[in-house]
Amino acid sequence: MTKKSLILFSFFIFATEVYSQSQDEVVQFAPVNPPKEITAGEVSDRITIDGRLDEGGWKSLLFTSQFFQVQPYQGAKANPDTHVKVLYDKRFLYVAAFCRDSLGRKGVRVPDLRRDFEFFTNDLFGIAIDPFRDKRNAIVFQTNPHGAQRDILAFDDQFFDREWDALWKVRTSRTDSGWVAEMAIPWKTLRYPKDSVTWGINFLRIARNKNQFSGWNPYPRSTNNYRMAYEGLLQGIKPPPPSANFRINPFLLYNADRQQRNENTATTTDELKIGGEVKWAINPFTVLDLTFNTDFAQADVDRQVNNLTRFSVFFPERRQFFLENASLFIVGQPQTIQPFFSRKVGLDPLGNPIAIDAGARLVSRTQNRSYGGLLLRQRANENFPASTFGVARYSKNFGEQNRVGGLFTSKIDDATDSTEVKTNFTYTADAFIRLSPALSWNISGSLSNTSQAKSGFSATSQIDFQNNKLAWYYYQTVVSKAYDPQVGFVYDKNIINTDFGGYRIIRKSWVPKPLRQIDPGFYAHIFNRASDGKFLQAELEIFPLYAVFLNGGLAYAFVVPTWQNLPEPISIVGIPLAAGNYQYNRYRFYYGNDQSRKFSFGLLYETGGYYNGALNRYEVRGRFSPIPNVAFSVNFQHNQFQSFGENNTNQNTNLITPELRLALNPRIQLITFYQYNTVGKRGVLNGRFSWEYAPLSFIYFVYNDNRQQVFNSTSLTTDQLTNQNAIFKISLIKQF
Repeated sequence: MTKKSLILFSFFIFATEVYSQSQDEVVQFAPVNPPKEITAGEVSDRITIDGRLDEGGWKSLLFTSQFFQVQPYQGAKANPDTHVKVLYDKRFLYVAAFCRDSLGRKGVRVPDLRRDFEFFTNDLFGIAIDPFRDKRNAIVFQTNPHGAQRDILAFDDQFFDREWDALWKVRTSRTDSGWVAEMAIPWKTLRYPKDSVTWGINFLRIARNKNQFSGWNPYPRSTNNYRMAYEGLLQGIKPPPPSANFRINPFLLYNADRQQRNENTATTTDELKIGGEVKWAINPFTVLDLTFNTDFAQADVDRQVNNLTRFSVFFPERRQFFLENASLFIVGQPQTIQPFFSRKVGLDPLGNPIAIDAGARLVSRTQNRSYGGLLLRQRANENFPASTFGVARYSKNFGEQNRVGGLFTSKIDDATDSTEVKTNFTYTADAFIRLSPALSWNISGSLSNTSQAKSGFSATSQIDFQNNKLAWYYYQTVVSKAYDPQVGFVYDKNIINTDFGGYRIIRKSWVPKPLRQIDPGFYAHIFNRASDGKFLQAELEIFPLYAVFLNGGLAYAFVVPTWQNLPEPISIVGIPLAAGNYQYNRYRFYYGNDQSRKFSFGLLYETGGYYNGALNRYEVRGRFSPIPNVAFSVNFQHNQFQSFGENNTNQNTNLITPELRLALNPRIQLITFYQYNTVGKRGVLNGRFSWEYAPLSFIYFVYNDNRQQVFNSTSLTTDQLTNQNAIFKISLIKQF
């Protein structure tokens, strides 16, 4: 069967399934009317946040309960149930939850104590607040039974600022009948309208030993707890009038660096640095952030990868200043075509830091519109001139959940002794349309203009559909040869990508009892050259088996017919590959157990043809956490190339990453991990001790050791490069 006939056949099968789906009853209910309500109690006595709920204010208030199941049995009563109370005073909004569990302490599932912990592997209680009742935006606070914090800003349940770190406090306790969470959220952390007495709110509970997700006000399992169209009501609050509040975050840092090539004398440098950030909430809608002598010493380092594709690899942003409010500036197709990508600021193409002298960010969000801007000054070094970066974003809301907007980026490189001033600008328009509760459309178009170069363009169109029984999508993207967003990311140029596919969600009586559902389906990925339409690549991922277990385990099997046309030679992990046409089939198998268990693992095996040869790929991921305070994990990837490339090379590559997490509690932690990649013979050691001695105020000790072998073109030998770095940093948060 040819690639065209196979893809058309798959699309026909999928279209048939869509038609049959339309004839089937879909459990996609509208928001309940009237919504559930919870009334907050006012308290004058001091509330001590200790997870005990023994103050008079808590005892005088009745619990609200009667949660319903979202998973595994939508609409059934939650078992175990969750009981919630809400109090307030002049400084704080207090939320308490008793998460009942007949197994008590033994039923708790908490793999580790990291902040912003993994959502699906922990017991969890959380709240989603909509102070403006626009039913689009949510402020989210979550915790697990050991008091680790997770906070998110959510927009249209589609875009998330997961790395937003709010100033709030939570403590928990565990008993023989369940666990208790007690939260104190300062009014200054929240944004709300003047004279508001009713807010939108919803509560979420995960009882992970049953893999049960439950909510307070009902919502379908095809959405999530952040779809605020399904919110309940918080009544009776009397927040203080919103006022401008001010937060400063100064830091002091000492950095010692040592570099060495082979056995030569090491070069050592040290630096004492003072800097910080200022956050000014000008009004309930608008926040201004200022940063000077910016530092990201505590940011997590990049994980190494071996790229087995012909496209560029996307590395996620890990620096806190750029992560906050990042969702407002994400336009295009995330991780594929982004006119703005913050990693282009303060980092060189290899991920090495470049100093940032100062920067500012302004973000404003209201019911009708959102806008924001970034302005940063990057310092010159021996390889790059000083640069000024600018980003401007505007988004207009209309209808219930629609918006249209634009994005502008600029990069201006200063002149040097040998170069003139260079400029790069992009202009992007985008829109998000919620065609129905299950169907959405996201589109964008972008132009780039670079001094002394041709202008280029890109465009994206994404249609997504998901309800309780079916999910499908159709994506279309195009990137011209001249498109050059120097403050953005593109996976490739001069390319047209067509992606479509989906899967059926089967929850029938004949599905074996250990399984929650079976999701068979397919994905098609087709690439053509934009300049002349010439075919480049097609992959058809067919998965007749995709099984989700009741306990959260997962197993799947993929068949992947692939067609490749290489107009030019390329290199993969250093192995040259000739231009030409290639056709091969690959087979992918995976099994992972319940990821909330003390010992969890995932096993991936992929085999089959690979261009002109063969490739066997193994990936093993395991974690052992006997108690939440101790967690050891390891990732191991092995690639076995056979008769591959121009010289029919047989070669093995390995990438191993062990990690150890030790925590006295969620505020005092030591994290150490090591990466070794046989490609480039690169080893990276990172150790990071952090102590949150006050909310969002930290003391850090960081040690990095990076060793790599590189080819010396002058001596025609291999050199050993060593870079060692030790950092002490102390930061303070003070809110006025």
